[in-house]
Amino acid sequence: MRVVDLIERKRDGKELAGGEIRDLVLAYTRSEVPDYQMSALLMAIFFKGMSESETVALTEAMVESGEVIDLSLRGISAVDKHSTGGVGDKVSIVLGPIVAACGVPFAKMSGRGLGHTGGTLDKLESIPGFCIEMTEENFVRQVADTGIAIISQTPSLVPADARLYGLRDVTGTVNETSLIAASIMSKKIAAGAAAILLDIKVGSGAFMRNVVDARSLAEVMKNLGKRAGCEVVCELTDMDQPLGYAVGNSLEVREAVETLRGSGPSDLTEIVTESAVHLLGLSSLNLKEAEARECVEKVLRNGDAYAMYEKWVLAQGGDPNTDRLPKAEITKEVTTLCSGYVVHLDAKKIGMEAVRLGAGRAKKQDTIDHSTGVVCVCKRADFVNKGDVLAIVHARTVDQANQAINAVRSAYEIDRDPPNSVPLSLGRVV
Repeated sequence: MRVVDLIERKRDGKELAGGEIRDLVLAYTRSEVPDYQMSALLMAIFFKGMSESETVALTEAMVESGEVIDLSLRGISAVDKHSTGGVGDKVSIVLGPIVAACGVPFAKMSGRGLGHTGGTLDKLESIPGFCIEMTEENFVRQVADTGIAIISQTPSLVPADARLYGLRDVTGTVNETSLIAASIMSKKIAAGAAAILLDIKVGSGAFMRNVVDARSLAEVMKNLGKRAGCEVVCELTDMDQPLGYAVGNSLEVREAVETLRGSGPSDLTEIVTESAVHLLGLSSLNLKEAEARECVEKVLRNGDAYAMYEKWVLAQGGDPNTDRLPKAEITKEVTTLCSGYVVHLDAKKIGMEAVRLGAGRAKKQDTIDHSTGVVCVCKRADFVNKGDVLAIVHARTVDQANQAINAVRSAYEIDRDPPNSVPLSLGRVV
C-alpha cells in the first residue's frame, strides 16, 4: 500500500476500497504511517467527502483498532446517549440517573469540552472525589451493580479515533460529516450499548448551524449504528441559546441536581424527559411512549431519580452533596440597558465567555476552574425592564468579572416586540 496513491485518488474525488481504508487506519494506529500523510488524506476527505461504503469502512476499521466491550456477556442490555456539543448541555448528568432509576442500565464513555461547548467529564470532575477513569472490567461491573456509569474513554477503546481526532483538531478538518459520524459511532459501537440516542444540536452554539446539515449527519450515524446491530434514534434540538440557565461546570451540576429533584429549568426538563422516553422505548423494556413517560415522571416525582444520582456519584468516589461543589470567589450581575423582550441570546458568545472565565480550555493544556461560568437569568422571549438582571457572572477575580459583563450583555438582543416561538425539538430521524 502506497499511502500517497490513496491521497491522490481521494484528492481527485475517487472512491477508496474498504480494504484500503482498513489497512491504512490500522497501520496509522501502529504508527506505521506518518502524521503528515494522514493529515493530507484528511484534508482531501474534508474537500471531497466520503461515500457511504467508505464511511462504513472507516468506522469499522476504527472499532477494530482497539478492544470492544461486550456488555451482553454480563447479561446487560444497556443504553447510551451522545450529544454533538452545546452550551449549557448537562443532559447526560440528568438523563442517566432517570433511565437507570426506571430499570434500564446506562453505560456511557464521555468526552471533554471542545471549543465553546462544555464536556460532561469536565462537569463531573467538579464533583469532589468523582473519578472518571476506570478499567473496562470495572466499568462493566459498575453498570451491572449500580445501573449507571459515565467515564472517560479508555486507551484501548478505539485508539485510531484518538489519534485521528488529534490531527483533525489541528488541521481544520473537524467539521466533515463522514469524519464526525465515524468518530462518534466507532466509540459508541465499541462501548457496547444496545441502543443509542444521538442528540444533534443545531444553531449558533452548535457545530451544526442548520437543520439540513444536522439531518444529513443524523442519517449517516443512524445507518452506521444499524449496520452494527444497534438501535439508534437521532434528535435534532435547538442550540441558538444555552440549554437551561447555567453555563459552567459546577454551576451546571447544581442545575442538573435541581432538575433531578423536580425543580429544574423547563427547557432542560423537557429535553431530558423526551430523551428518556425515547431511550426507554429503545431499551429491552420496549415501553410504549405513554408507559415510558409515566415511568420517567414517577421517578422524578418520588425521588428515585435523585437517589440513583447519589448512588452513582458515590460509586465513582464522589460527594453528591451540592454544598461541596466549588463556588466562585466573585459574582457580578449583568443588567440590561433598555426595556423590551429578549429576542435572541447568542449561545456561542455565552460559551466563549465561560471559556475565558476559566470554565473551558482555550488551549489543550489549560487547567479548568470548575467554579466559574455564567448563569443566564433571562432567556429568549422574557420581558425585561431597564436595570433588570440579565445574567450573573461567576469569576475568579473582580477584573475578570468586570471584563465579562459587556461580553455577556452583547450576547443579548432586546427588542420592543416579542420573538417568534422556536421549538426545542427540530425533528427526529428514526
